[in-house]
Amino acid sequence: MTPLGLGAASKARVETLAGRRIFVSGGAGVIGCELVPMLQGIGASVLVGDLEPRPKAFASNVAYRRGDLNRISERELEAFGPEVFFHLAATFERSIETPAFFNEGHQHNIGLSHHLIDCMAKLSSLRRVVFASSYLIYDPALYTSDTVRAEPAILDEAAAIRPRNLCGSAKHHHELELEFLSECPDIEFTSVSARIFRSYGRGSRDVISRWVRSLLAAETLEVYGVEASFDYVFARDVARGLLALAVSDACGVVNLATGSSHRVSEVLAVLRTHFPSMQTRSLSTHPALESAAADVTRLQELVGWSPSTSLEQGIGEVVAYERGQNRLRLSSSDQSGVHPTTATTTTTTTTTTTTTTPIAARSRNVLITSIAKKIPLIRSVRRALAKFDPKALVHGADCDKDALGVHFVDEFWECPRLAGLTIECLLEYCREHGIRFVVPTRDAELPVFAGYRDALSSAGVEVLVGSKTSVANCVDKLRFSRLLEASGLPAIPTAETIDDLAAYPSLVVKERHGCGSRNIHCDVSPNDARELAKNFVSPIFQPFLKGREFSIDLYRDKMGEVHGVVCRTRDSVVAGESQITTLVDSPALEALCRRVVRVLEFWGHATLQAIELPSGQFQMLECNARFGGASTLSDEAGLESFYWFLLEASGESLNAHPFAESRAGLKLIRHASDHFVR
Repeated sequence: MTPLGLGAASKARVETLAGRRIFVSGGAGVIGCELVPMLQGIGASVLVGDLEPRPKAFASNVAYRRGDLNRISERELEAFGPEVFFHLAATFERSIETPAFFNEGHQHNIGLSHHLIDCMAKLSSLRRVVFASSYLIYDPALYTSDTVRAEPAILDEAAAIRPRNLCGSAKHHHELELEFLSECPDIEFTSVSARIFRSYGRGSRDVISRWVRSLLAAETLEVYGVEASFDYVFARDVARGLLALAVSDACGVVNLATGSSHRVSEVLAVLRTHFPSMQTRSLSTHPALESAAADVTRLQELVGWSPSTSLEQGIGEVVAYERGQNRLRLSSSDQSGVHPTTATTTTTTTTTTTTTTPIAARSRNVLITSIAKKIPLIRSVRRALAKFDPKALVHGADCDKDALGVHFVDEFWECPRLAGLTIECLLEYCREHGIRFVVPTRDAELPVFAGYRDALSSAGVEVLVGSKTSVANCVDKLRFSRLLEASGLPAIPTAETIDDLAAYPSLVVKERHGCGSRNIHCDVSPNDARELAKNFVSPIFQPFLKGREFSIDLYRDKMGEVHGVVCRTRDSVVAGESQITTLVDSPALEALCRRVVRVLEFWGHATLQAIELPSGQFQMLECNARFGGASTLSDEAGLESFYWFLLEASGESLNAHPFAESRAGLKLIRHASDHFVR
């Protein structure tokens, strides 16, 4: 056998995957954690998609896309250009499915498989699909009974079909989808569906791993059906088989198993060799005893190989792995024996010192502040969160309990006004409600949250806000203008006195700090500007220039790189906000904005405003260090700032989440709509 565990002929074919682009859905699962390192070792270019965090064992050159793959787009996949697709992603329960699985199973099995193959089928790069199917497709009447069988039922690929449960039904449905596509004349890829039998492995949810974890915790095993018999196949062997099938000429369905069956009593006997003091408790016999093994003749004919890891070897690896994990869990406690999630740490801000309990890492909820009537923004956050973690909740905060946004979030917090929103108050809410991410939405909040940012991060709460310096560079419009001028960048002249702009016959008066769209007067004479300024707290003056106005949305990542930028024209503006805005291609303006945010030392989402003069020259007007009112157009065009924030705040790289080119001409028209609540 070769290092891959395959015969020489299969190994030679598998090595042809070197340099190929391969997408693995569900790659963080027990089979994926065996398959991905094999692909990486061969030299393939691998993109993994999974809801779970990136496994620590994955090499740094494995691109990882964390999030719900129901939300992955054709554009994202096209940017990677996969040639081979291993579809492992699925959700399942134990033998008896519960009512709670009804919708989840449809979404993450039937719905997900259809969505992925629908996207993949449109890619000209795709040549091969390998689907991890299941023996649960076969009619259970063939291999289950109320009495103990002397010999297991041998199931070949021609055995009768009648899916055993919802999971089996979903697998069969996708097999039929692949069969349908194989007969379409414009489809250029081939596919094979591997009907995997009882897979088990390191870090799995299978019964063997669960029993090992129970035994390590000195628990009594609850056992039923000790005479039931299964074809147990080790996850590493499954990965090897999928690799071999990927480079074979196989199409249609192929059993992937050992061809041998072992009784539950045999599993218990092997476990007892590792845990001599093991205690078991027999439960009432399961209504139907399974006794099955795969006919692996076709597998052997196609790839010249079949799984070889014995039950003893496989269980031995599971035991060693779980013991190692157990040691890691014990070593994660501090010397006093306090678990990290309950330990206390002292956190300091610019204004206060507080003792905080870190938010549990498993928490994924988002808090949006000052929700008011920002319904489009809430929906954008919800869409990003559903892509990142469908089970997480959107919380909204506002000091007005009657804010319209109350009806569009999962939980509402009637919070104190900003002056009274202390870090202690904020952290208390975050701890009680599992908040890991905070999205400020109002200019006045940004300096406050920038000051709290490091302390909140130490407590496990990440905020979509830049540093205090970068926020000050944006919120203060006079500072913004002078900073750009000092860097040789074109900024509209900005002054505190009218005399500094004597050359201009018409002026703009606005507040120096905060959002410029409110309390602003445009195209006024110097004398009128002087009178109007008396009603401002800290007025500034700018020349009124005629030209084409633009808003530019962008996201600058934690590495300091602009991950994506979108330019849009401000076609119709009401109260300073775009009511109609259209995407445009403007490489020169994009390049200018990239330079601007580097000078601002900004991280996260920013909305800049610029004007194009009749001469074709751009002048920068201002930068809002947050998601703008009409930034939802950029979100629709692929600038997924909220999703990227969730990923970066969780320690994920954006390398596997490239920004696709924006769709020039896409238009946003903001209007009132009705919302019905039952």
